[in-house]
Amino acid sequence: MKQLNLVICLFFLTAFVNAQELQSFIQEAESNSPEIQAYNLRHNIAEEKVNEANWIPNTEFSAGYFVSEPETRTGAQRARFSAKQMLPWFGTITARENYASSIANAEYVEIVIAKRKLALSVSQSYYSLYTIKTKQKVLDENIELLKTYEKLALTSVEVGKASAVDVLRLQIRQNELQQQKEVLEETYLGEQTSFNKLLNRDGNTGVTILEALMLPSEDIFYDENNLSLNPELLKYDKLYESIKQSELLNQAESNPMIGFGLDYLPVSERPDMNFSDNGKDILMPMVSVSIPIFNKQYDSRSKQNELKQLEINAQKENRLNVLESAFAKAQSQRNQSRIAYNTQAKNLKQAKDAEQILIKNYETGTIDFNDVLDIQELQLKFELNQVESIQMYYIQSALINYLIN
Repeated sequence: MKQLNLVICLFFLTAFVNAQELQSFIQEAESNSPEIQAYNLRHNIAEEKVNEANWIPNTEFSAGYFVSEPETRTGAQRARFSAKQMLPWFGTITARENYASSIANAEYVEIVIAKRKLALSVSQSYYSLYTIKTKQKVLDENIELLKTYEKLALTSVEVGKASAVDVLRLQIRQNELQQQKEVLEETYLGEQTSFNKLLNRDGNTGVTILEALMLPSEDIFYDENNLSLNPELLKYDKLYESIKQSELLNQAESNPMIGFGLDYLPVSERPDMNFSDNGKDILMPMVSVSIPIFNKQYDSRSKQNELKQLEINAQKENRLNVLESAFAKAQSQRNQSRIAYNTQAKNLKQAKDAEQILIKNYETGTIDFNDVLDIQELQLKFELNQVESIQMYYIQSALINYLIN
């Protein structure tokens, strides 16, 4: 019981350390990512457009000079000065601001999606690095095992119980494993560069990888209904809301615009005449209304907005189907990896039992080194398959976490 408790404690400690270490990499990636920075800038621009929306048409000023001064009862008009200001209908500016805010909200969801995708990529790359490193350790252990068998073979050759061919076969097998190890080293360097670039740092920077990963005793249950909270779907809700605000803005802009103005006309005095309004300047306040009577663009925009909303609903439904398929596939592959891991564990135990039988046969004076190579190859296969099963389990768990949480 104490041993079981120790194993459980070690598992949870390992999982905690792995989660903490991986989370620190993800946070570093989010802080350094140029892509995230670009999305943040796009969001800042969209937010600034809310301030841009608070505008009214330019104030119009005009001035004119009468080349031929028209005569009036009170005198000749010399010039004309005008000022005019058009004002949008009540609520139009607010509608513009609401529309700009809805666009900014949609841009913010893009930031959330980008961060989640980056976290998924960092996790997948991290588990790939772990797999490569662990495979190298497995190969090292098998190379050492073959060296032990080689010593046994040399001893058997000396007493005439084996041939030099058996020794050569063991050495050739060691060379093959050494080749696999060197190939993995090159693969590791390439994956390490990819991982570092996700964190926007030098590709040759060393990466600290957890020594061992274990499968949890039980799989975490994920509710498929939580897929509806995925930002990839929430994005369509925000876009739908932006189209709704666009239509409200369209309706507001289809209303009349009211204008206020003032005309000033300086008048010259009529000579040789004396009356009360002689030379009195003209001051004329004005009110104007701009009505889109023959403009069909607003009706067209309403129709376009209606079609856009239908399009967004269709896109959301399609994306939900894609996410549900990805979720089902990820769960299936995660379960498959556990089945494969358990099967390889049983096979590995049986292969080790066979190895022990061979060792005992050697003690009694008989050993077939062809059987030794066969058993060693099986052990290596089962161990590497176990490592790949662990990689697949955690990569699919990271994908499920991206889809659900």
